[in-house]
Amino acid sequence: MSDIHGMYGKYMEMLEKIGFSDKDTLFVLGDVVDRGPEPVRVIQDMMSRPNVFGLMGNHDLFALDMMSRLTKEITEENYDTGIDDELLRQLNAWYSEGGGSTMDGFMSLAPKDRLDAVEYLREFSLYEIIDVGDRTFVMIHAGLGGYYPGKKLSQYSAEELISSRCDPTIRYFEDDQVFLVTGHTPTPTIIGEPKILRSGNNFLIDCGACFAGRLACLRLDDLEEFYI
Repeated sequence: MSDIHGMYGKYMEMLEKIGFSDKDTLFVLGDVVDRGPEPVRVIQDMMSRPNVFGLMGNHDLFALDMMSRLTKEITEENYDTGIDDELLRQLNAWYSEGGGSTMDGFMSLAPKDRLDAVEYLREFSLYEIIDVGDRTFVMIHAGLGGYYPGKKLSQYSAEELISSRCDPTIRYFEDDQVFLVTGHTPTPTIIGEPKILRSGNNFLIDCGACFAGRLACLRLDDLEEFYI
């Protein structure tokens, strides 16, 4: 799945629809938080499942920075440096990008639960590679920014992986059995409908769940698509 964006109801419906169990492994390709109404509930559910793995999205990274700063205790001694104009500017920017629901949910947690949520987000990876049968899937949030033939995954910056956009017309890997799976770009903006886009060896799976679209799930075993 990708780009759940706080749509906890759709997320839980999807887990039920696919019959998610302890025998399965779920990768969430970033942007768990912001925009939707219950991002922190999504995070807490993911935290409770050892077979769910999160990848870093641009919204997750921004939220992590803000949440990390909000966990610092503000006292009379550090008030002047704990909350400054720059932090207020960034908080406003976060709100303008849909971070209000994340902040509200986060601040409603007990202090220990806030720390646990921050530590969990810190564990999100920039990419994952998994072999399923004869196929290899390279999973990242956004795209391979600054791509050129032969560029290794280790050569990409975090910004290139979490904020660029996949070009579905590019063949990123020479091997016919290596596939790129990304989120970040809502497919309705490309094909006009909330449906997984497969173009060559690229799968774009963000179907705009928080924009009146659908939450999608791609089963890598047989490439079956599920929608809520």
